Amino acid sequence: MTASPAIDEILREPLPEALRAALRDAQAQVNTLVLGKPQQVRLAFVALLADGHLLIEDLPGLGKTTLAHAMAATLGLGFQRVQFTSDLLPADILGVSVYEAQTRRFEFHPGPVFTHVLLADEINRAPPRTQSSLLEAMAERQVSIDGQTRPLPDPFLVIATQNPVDLAGTYPLPDSQLDRFLLRLALGYPDAAAERALLSGADRRDLIAQVSPLLDTEQVISLRRAVQDVHASEALIGYVQALVSRSRSHPGVRVGLSPRAGLALLRAARAHALLLGRGHALPEDVQALFAAVAEHRLVGEADTSAATLAKAILHAVPVD
Repeated sequence: MTASPAIDEILREPLPEALRAALRDAQAQVNTLVLGKPQQVRLAFVALLADGHLLIEDLPGLGKTTLAHAMAATLGLGFQRVQFTSDLLPADILGVSVYEAQTRRFEFHPGPVFTHVLLADEINRAPPRTQSSLLEAMAERQVSIDGQTRPLPDPFLVIATQNPVDLAGTYPLPDSQLDRFLLRLALGYPDAAAERALLSGADRRDLIAQVSPLLDTEQVISLRRAVQDVHASEALIGYVQALVSRSRSHPGVRVGLSPRAGLALLRAARAHALLLGRGHALPEDVQALFAAVAEHRLVGEADTSAATLAKAILHAVPVD
């Protein structure tokens, strides 16, 4: 029996071979720099392809900044790093207007946010006022300063790292900013083989400095457009909606997932499918990403952890 044209369109290869090979090689390169974390690397590429931002949270020394640097070096895009500290000001990120005596007028000097990839290192060591200065940039891809709106480069990606909030000298991120991150992931300790390779191998910083970019601006934009073409069936959309709805009524949940979170989950599922070489998203894509999308957006009652709630919600919603 011959498949219908609609089915043919869904099942065809989603990417040209050259672009698919470049994406595959880019993932492989990051995996050679961040050892033993293939799932976390895949999630980082999901955030990239889904036109979202990535929050990496874990203890110091586990490779958060290494993953961010490895991604930036592999993407071949403009890159800036900001080390967030307690005395960092919004102008240090966004830029400032300075009076120029020769021209007798104020000239705007762009801050590091005017780049393709911004590494916000230890973002929760800066006070809330400075953290919130990134809100417009992350949501609208623009910055409003001195009554003028200035667009940011396309593509624009924020990779932020943060230490657990119970460590000294940290400020919790505002809920509104947490919601701007498409995914949050943790690295955890390496397994024995990966740690042995780290101890006996070259310094990660030296290796990152030697790598060549495997993607460029146009390729990243093309990949993001391809994500939009990944098919999501009505049944899959219904599954995402059921998960979001369940999060608002599940026992122990004080604040459930918003419609924006549902859109983020669906977009991430499409990107995950594309990474696996499919032109259509499946429930397995949603399930693989639900914790990374939902945990930093859920607020539980009492001592119930968001990770426990996300797992329970996922198990409570059947796949039709």
